[in-house]
Amino acid sequence: MRKEDLYELLEELTALHSETAWVEFKMGQGSITNEQIGEYISAMSNGATISNKPFGYLVWGIKDATHDISGTNFYFNTAKQGNQDLELWIRNLLYPKINFEIFEFSYNEKNIVLLRIPSAKGEPTLFKKKPFIRIGSNKTDLRNFPEYVRLIYNSLEDWSARIIENANIEDLDAEAIKIAREKFKEKSSKAKYFNEIDDWDDITFLDKAKVSINGKITNTAILLLGKEESSHYILPSIAEITWKLETEEKAYEHFSNPLILSTTNVLQNIRNIKYKFFPDNELLSTTVNKYDTRTILEAMHNCIVHQDYLLNSRIIVTEKIDKLVFSNAGSFFEGNPEDYSAGEKTPEKYRNPWLAQAMVNLGMIDTLGYGIHTMYLSQKNRYFPLPDYLLSESQKVVLQIYGHSIDENYSKLLIERKDLPLSYVVLLDRVQKKLSITNEAATVLKKEKLIEGRKPNYFVAASVAGVTDDKAAYIKNRAFDKSYYKTLIVEFLNKYHKVSRDEIDELLLDKLSNVLSIKQKRTKVRNLLYEMSKKDKTIYNESRSTANPVWILSAKKNKIE
Repeated sequence: MRKEDLYELLEELTALHSETAWVEFKMGQGSITNEQIGEYISAMSNGATISNKPFGYLVWGIKDATHDISGTNFYFNTAKQGNQDLELWIRNLLYPKINFEIFEFSYNEKNIVLLRIPSAKGEPTLFKKKPFIRIGSNKTDLRNFPEYVRLIYNSLEDWSARIIENANIEDLDAEAIKIAREKFKEKSSKAKYFNEIDDWDDITFLDKAKVSINGKITNTAILLLGKEESSHYILPSIAEITWKLETEEKAYEHFSNPLILSTTNVLQNIRNIKYKFFPDNELLSTTVNKYDTRTILEAMHNCIVHQDYLLNSRIIVTEKIDKLVFSNAGSFFEGNPEDYSAGEKTPEKYRNPWLAQAMVNLGMIDTLGYGIHTMYLSQKNRYFPLPDYLLSESQKVVLQIYGHSIDENYSKLLIERKDLPLSYVVLLDRVQKKLSITNEAATVLKKEKLIEGRKPNYFVAASVAGVTDDKAAYIKNRAFDKSYYKTLIVEFLNKYHKVSRDEIDELLLDKLSNVLSIKQKRTKVRNLLYEMSKKDKTIYNESRSTANPVWILSAKKNKIE
């Protein structure tokens, strides 16, 4: 790797919120034994496979808690295990043999040692005949987690392409095949064989659409087109979508294969009423559908194609009062959801490649990675919060699609500023959801006068308050200059001469920004009093007690003295 590539990789790894199943940071030479190095190589290799990463990383010179780049006194290339080179000793004890790479380089004059470790392929990576995995902050025996062992052993197999020897064309649903053929023909309008499609028999069509293989029925065929009673062919895997209603009313219904028909049936169960926004600069309300039909289908089809069917779980669509929640088994397979928001990233691989190809040919998904981007644009154009994956877990992807506003100022801003780039909307969406944004992002939004406040308590800016006429909310959220609060304290002491900390809290707490917690407000007051007494020397603690201070004006103290 080039020096520039190593720098970029190091910065990406240290930007992670925490260590993961595929990244481990260490500091100096004594921070880890030689045997533990071998165990961590095993753990990072296995963790990378479970996390759908091509490599795991073990890095020396990084502080564990803060991810600060501090440098290390450890040098892997010259390290020894007894009289033997450490590298050779470890390689001889790894099975199967994996070609981990060693990079020793200087970053801002600080020594860094980085091991790039290939992910396990088809079987776990062992050290001293034992497989390891990192769970949370602990390195442990992989064999205690059979579901992860199974994922690694199946990492080279495409479950969706598996042929079912005992199944045949009679196990598929005639109506599902008819719909599939229509969708395939729509998708193939420019293909040279377009005029021949109607003349194909069903087996020829299914092979051409990459649903079956050489006339053999696959798991993909059963999932998408199989009769409901043919679902036993894929057991213990499940071909089922469950719709749950969790509002003032409760209900549920299970929809089995063929999934090409079931997604439409689920869609028909979802209550898609009208939603009204009331812009202050327009006489009429703006009315939109609570949910976009294409977005709902896109979300369900994404669940189908990305589901880890080896986890034997059903897809769940939960309808709440203010949002739809889509859940499928398995981790996010290629990159992060945010990578696809701009519509510029194309996934390099799918968990179920044969299923993915079939769904593309039947017009159910797009392999170019536009699905998430399309959902983002739909929500933006309808003034709703953007979809997010905040509830996702290590082996479960959870997508939330909102059918209700969170912050009216955000929605009104989108109505007023239809020209806002999607990249800005993504950042504003994080602000309204009280999620962190980078310093660079905050600078951009402040420059555009879209947000105000101080990190991490950003809120809608005054310019938006002016547009939406939400001036009262803005005043409650904005932070006044410190001199304003200091003047209040001085005037308070001028009137009452002596005041306690509780009395000052009563004076100021409700005047501080509403985006601050009560603890943050008390800290703010404490800092003000410290600054006024120690730096400005305008007030004085007459009791000299930090627990029960009695504040007076310094001028009064000097006069007494």
